[in-house]
Amino acid sequence: MTDTSEQTSGTALETGLDKTFDPARIEAKWYAHWENNGLFRPERPDATPFTIVNPPPNVTGSLHIGHALDNTLQDVVIRYERLRGKDALWVVGTDHAGIATQMVVERQLEAKQDKRTNYTREAFIDKVWEWKRESGGTITGQLRRLGCSMDWSREQFTMDPHFTRAVVKVFVDLYNQGLIYRDKRLVNWDPKLKTAISDLEVETREIQGHFWHIRYPLSDGSGHIMVATTRPETMLADMAVAVNPADERYKPLLERGAKVTLPITGREIPIVGDEHADPELGSGAVKITPGHDFNDFEVGKRAGFKAADMLNMLDAEARVCQTSDGLIPHEFLGLDRFEARRRVIELLEADGLLERVEDRVIQTPYGDRGGVVIEPWLTDQWYVDAATLAGPPMQAVRTGQIEIVPKSWEKTFFNWMENIQPWCVSRQLWWGHRIPAWFAEDGEIFVAETEEEAQALAGNKKLTRDEDVLDTWFSSALWPFATLGWPEDNAPLLAKHYPNDLLVSGFDILFFWDARMAMQGIHFMKEVPWKRLYLHGLVRAADGQKMSKSKGNVVDPLGLIDRYGADALRFFMTAMESQGRDVKMDEKRVEGYRNFATKLWNAARFCQSNGIGASTSVEAPAATSAVNRWIVSEVVETVAVLDKAMADLRFDAAANAIYHFVWNQFCDWYIELIKGQFDAETRAVAGWVLDQILVMLHPFMPFVTEELWSKMGAREHELIVAQWPRPGVKVDTGAKAEVEWLIALVGSLRGAKSELGIAPGARLTAYLAEPSGATRAIIERNAAVIDRLARLDSIRFEPAPAGAAMQVGAGDATLAIPLEGVIDIAAEKTRLEKAQGASIKERDALGKRLENPAFVEKAKPEAVAKAREDHAAHAAEAERLAAALARLG
Repeated sequence: MTDTSEQTSGTALETGLDKTFDPARIEAKWYAHWENNGLFRPERPDATPFTIVNPPPNVTGSLHIGHALDNTLQDVVIRYERLRGKDALWVVGTDHAGIATQMVVERQLEAKQDKRTNYTREAFIDKVWEWKRESGGTITGQLRRLGCSMDWSREQFTMDPHFTRAVVKVFVDLYNQGLIYRDKRLVNWDPKLKTAISDLEVETREIQGHFWHIRYPLSDGSGHIMVATTRPETMLADMAVAVNPADERYKPLLERGAKVTLPITGREIPIVGDEHADPELGSGAVKITPGHDFNDFEVGKRAGFKAADMLNMLDAEARVCQTSDGLIPHEFLGLDRFEARRRVIELLEADGLLERVEDRVIQTPYGDRGGVVIEPWLTDQWYVDAATLAGPPMQAVRTGQIEIVPKSWEKTFFNWMENIQPWCVSRQLWWGHRIPAWFAEDGEIFVAETEEEAQALAGNKKLTRDEDVLDTWFSSALWPFATLGWPEDNAPLLAKHYPNDLLVSGFDILFFWDARMAMQGIHFMKEVPWKRLYLHGLVRAADGQKMSKSKGNVVDPLGLIDRYGADALRFFMTAMESQGRDVKMDEKRVEGYRNFATKLWNAARFCQSNGIGASTSVEAPAATSAVNRWIVSEVVETVAVLDKAMADLRFDAAANAIYHFVWNQFCDWYIELIKGQFDAETRAVAGWVLDQILVMLHPFMPFVTEELWSKMGAREHELIVAQWPRPGVKVDTGAKAEVEWLIALVGSLRGAKSELGIAPGARLTAYLAEPSGATRAIIERNAAVIDRLARLDSIRFEPAPAGAAMQVGAGDATLAIPLEGVIDIAAEKTRLEKAQGASIKERDALGKRLENPAFVEKAKPEAVAKAREDHAAHAAEAERLAAALARLG
């Protein structure tokens, strides 16, 4: 292996650590070194495989905070498994993002007063590829900045030739198996982009709108029936009015087969019984437009209307077109749907048929790309029989072949899969995998992998290629196996790395991507695509709101990396990820984790300045002193906690375990306890412990740990390919008890001094009558440490003199420390009582406010949260001051 970094492995230490920790200086250097030297997937042919695939980001995309969470969690896992010696493969690539990419290129053309339709399909696609070569894949560089250790040597793209071959084969095979078919159904139609879009590409907005109450005259002249609608223009294609069969008001109409005559069109339509009509809502009667409403489509089918006979009143641009019965007045033809709405209302008012208009907030679907209101539209599209394919994944989850973590998501998974609808996979775009279907002039369809094969099936019939492309979710559903070489024969990666071990995904794409991978993976590979599925939450703004550009609360992860470093952002994401709960953004905590990295940096500098360097042992060195045996035991316990947390996919528990060990055990106590005692044993143990810290922390903070690893001494290899800790010793309970006693004594004494206003450096005398044998032995063995850290010039094994004394606990002992001559006891009591009274007053006032339902229910949530925080703080302060007073006797 050729090393190109300035810190070469296998050589002596070149320079000491810089005074300050500078994330920007080390991050780019180390990432380039890892990637250039193939360290993200070192050659380990005989090692146990471990495989994850990244959710392929759009080739048009930029790193957002959700990507940062998702990819950080994956990187933590892959670095952990790599350190454990596995053949760890993280498959990386990007999605061709049909709509998004086509829009980007079309906008570029528009900027030059050009447009897509000025080109042939092939010429436009050439322009898309040109854009990809020049500008596509920005996000891949941003993933590198985050520290993602992906196998870039095998980077994939869903439009690569090998991937396209897999997509075409899947479509053809499913068609031949009767699992893909062409049908006329309603789709989410984007009139601006003129294509069907998926539910994930629809965003619902609250729009101030109206509810129009309209009289529909009964055809026999006996009266009218009242309906209400938010889209009155669709009455031009109404085919029925539905009432609930149990609604007594309308039973006579149903019994006599009553009909209504539609205003404006004069179309006569039936009144039908259907439970979709809710007697409690409005008049209990609803207009049915099966060609333009998803619920109405189902009602229409139940009423006996065939999809082919359902009326369509809009063209691809959502302009009014003539229905098949020719009853729409000529004046409406060509009108935009909203202009048609205005005209319909005018005519209804003129005819006295508009009963009333009600203001109402309407949940309105918008296309997230086109930015216009989505129209349910009846078209011929290609569909996958998702209900059939959903059966095996449900069985896999039930039998434990797929474990969903957290388990609470199983109910949602089953509910959706059991009620799954046909999956529309065709899109009216030019960029994407073109559907391998050809139409004959007589309407017959021929599906084949190539045009030559289709022509062979068709004989002498003239064929025309389907213009549509496939939904990008269709191709990305093949990601776990098509990226590994399928459908090539004898693909070695496929044999070794399928099924994948883990998929990390946001819960929001459980059905759009995860479930569809499970369907396709099991169907084509006869095995689950991954053994475990981890679903994480969303990253929300600090106040808990969902981030959005319109709210102006979006956080740029690259900006956070610029300010605090990638390690700090990664650690924040990991520490806050608690089994699927949403993560609240907190920049102060990111800053705090940068300070954590700085603390480790300074601890390493301290070690280096005292002759402590790289360890030469994987197993723990021999130790005789209690403090060294204690810190080795702490490593043993931390490794066990980390391994358990990673096995359970408890990222927060793993991060907090290593954080607590580094900050508290190692930096705050071990380094304090060994100061001035740097014998050979202590240097060996301290160097070994620091190495174990760097290895354990590396999955979470790869950059700072690799830099410290390189600067602490000569190494045979980089940290990224080091060995996960294997201490080879058991926990020494005796040493733990001894050092924890000392820590408790020092901590309690420092806290007591602070409470009573005693200077930290003040030297005191303690008394301990009748200590246990174990406690006496600890004190006698550690007199120098007690003197240095606790500032006790002695601990006398006798009763304390009469007078005020503070009590300090440690283990089974309570030490008495006389205060006469140390502080003004009366004045200190007065000060503490005054402060305690103020805290109690504030605590009780806030308590009363929080007990008042009017405040809790009506105040802003942030005000209630602040009151609760303040109440808890004053309560804790009152308790602390009470304890301080108790110490004075």
